[in-house]
Amino acid sequence: MILGRVLEPVVSTIKHEELFARSVFVVEPIDADGTAAGATFLAVDHAQAGPGDQVLVLREGSGIRQVLGQPKSPIRCLIVGVVDAVHVSHDTPSQAAVAAKPGA
Repeated sequence: MILGRVLEPVVSTIKHEELFARSVFVVEPIDADGTAAGATFLAVDHAQAGPGDQVLVLREGSGIRQVLGQPKSPIRCLIVGVVDAVHVSHDTPSQAAVAAKPGA
C-alpha cells in the first residue's frame, strides 16, 4: 500500500464493466509529510474519497481482487482508505517494541 492524495476525478463515457458505478481519481503519491513522491496514476475508489483527501492505495492485483471479491477484476489500483492523520515515530524498532510492552 502507498499513501497518496486524490487530485481530481476522471470522467469517461465508455468504460470497462468492472468500473460501472465506481469513481476513478487521479492520485499523487505522497510521503508522510504530504510532499509529492512520484508520478500520478489512476485509482478506483472503494472508500468514498474525494479531491484533496489523503488516501491509502492498494496497488497489487491479487489483493484488490480479494478486497472486491472479484477473482477476474482488471483493477490495478484501489483506494481502500481515507487517512485522517499520519504520525511518524522516529523510535528504532526495538525502542518501539519495548515501549509497547505493558510494564516496560
